[in-house]
Amino acid sequence: MSDFEQTASTELPGVVVTGGSGKMGQMLIRLLLDSDQARLAGVLERPGHDWIGRDIGEAMGGAPVGVTVSDDAVETIARAQAVIDFTAPAATVAFAELTAQARAVHVIGTTGMSPDDLARVAAAARHAPIIRAGNMSLGVNLLVGLTRKVAAALGEDWDIEVVESHHRHKVDAPSGTALMLGEAAAEGRGAELADLRTPAREGITGARRQGSIGFSAIRGGDVVGEHDVIFAADGERLVLRHLATDRAIFARGAIRAALWGQDKGPGEYDMSDVLGLN
Repeated sequence: MSDFEQTASTELPGVVVTGGSGKMGQMLIRLLLDSDQARLAGVLERPGHDWIGRDIGEAMGGAPVGVTVSDDAVETIARAQAVIDFTAPAATVAFAELTAQARAVHVIGTTGMSPDDLARVAAAARHAPIIRAGNMSLGVNLLVGLTRKVAAALGEDWDIEVVESHHRHKVDAPSGTALMLGEAAAEGRGAELADLRTPAREGITGARRQGSIGFSAIRGGDVVGEHDVIFAADGERLVLRHLATDRAIFARGAIRAALWGQDKGPGEYDMSDVLGLN
């Protein structure tokens, strides 16, 4: 690499990837290494992981790339302009506090977060931009907008059911994307999802409550992600569907969000903001 090329590359926004050994982490790392808009500034893993101290390129089975996997989140995030985070709620909350201190963009794809987790993320967003979405893909976020509009157009005599399918290793249900779709449907009806959501069904459940929003989760195989929003009335049904076949769509969306956030002030944003859909 020439001196000019090296200087130009270091001027690109530096992105830290958390959970670098995971499927999404490795996808993000590969895309960042190939990007001409951002650079890989660091990779984080949990303490004790086998990859700590190794060059990430070699750890992933390739040539060295000059970035060492670390468990020192404070030092790694301090030199970043953005952090992309698809880990677990407890880790994400801790990272949010560090990105706030570094005034770095925090892109959060972590799902299964509790109200307390979200409150702590919101507190961190008072100091730096946080972009959080249950799904980073363009198609899904268009589906969210469509779901909101259809729910607003149809009356409460149309039942709404969100059905999602994921691989056998997914630990939370419903998926973050399913909840995004449910929230959009509730917004379309001028209500909060908590007031309309139907709990998981089993046994003698009785008749469905009018206006409620139900969820069904399927787990199996290596399904990347499938989401249906079903609007059902007497005599007809309307089904909105998104099928994901490659995790790269989520990684590309996350990198796009990290770049979009570079000139944004503190606050909470989502992919609708990134894509200009709001």
